Amino acid sequence: MTTDEISTLLTEAYIDELETVMNYLTNAIVLDGIHAEEVKESLQEDIQEELDHAQMLGERLKQLDESPPGSESFEANQHSLQPPEDTTDVQSVIEGVLEAENDAIETYQSLHEAASEANDPVTEDVAVTILADEEAHHTEFRGFQKEFPQD
Repeated sequence: MTTDEISTLLTEAYIDELETVMNYLTNAIVLDGIHAEEVKESLQEDIQEELDHAQMLGERLKQLDESPPGSESFEANQHSLQPPEDTTDVQSVIEGVLEAENDAIETYQSLHEAASEANDPVTEDVAVTILADEEAHHTEFRGFQKEFPQD
């Protein structure tokens, strides 16, 4: 048995994952400088994982007799993850990724809690699986933040 809260959280997470793909891809393309290379490589690697998350979420929505939203439902929210005017400002991208990962972690914790309360173990499993990936991304970018040269 699903709840409106679960469907809402799955839909929100689906849209967020696709927005993250767009922002990771753009930042992986536009960043410049020797300090940017490792961050760009990490973003590039994470793009497929974020797409896989969206696929899992969309499939779960379909299993619950819901439809994943199309582009007309999209409203951009990741303001801190927009590409920087100064393409060598890798630190702002790192901070944007950390904020996006924090938001994702909160979303998947909420989804897990809602699924647990609704006795929906399949959605719980989806939430835990994706949550583990998001926490790993957060840890990696927290490391970049510690090591990155400060101005």
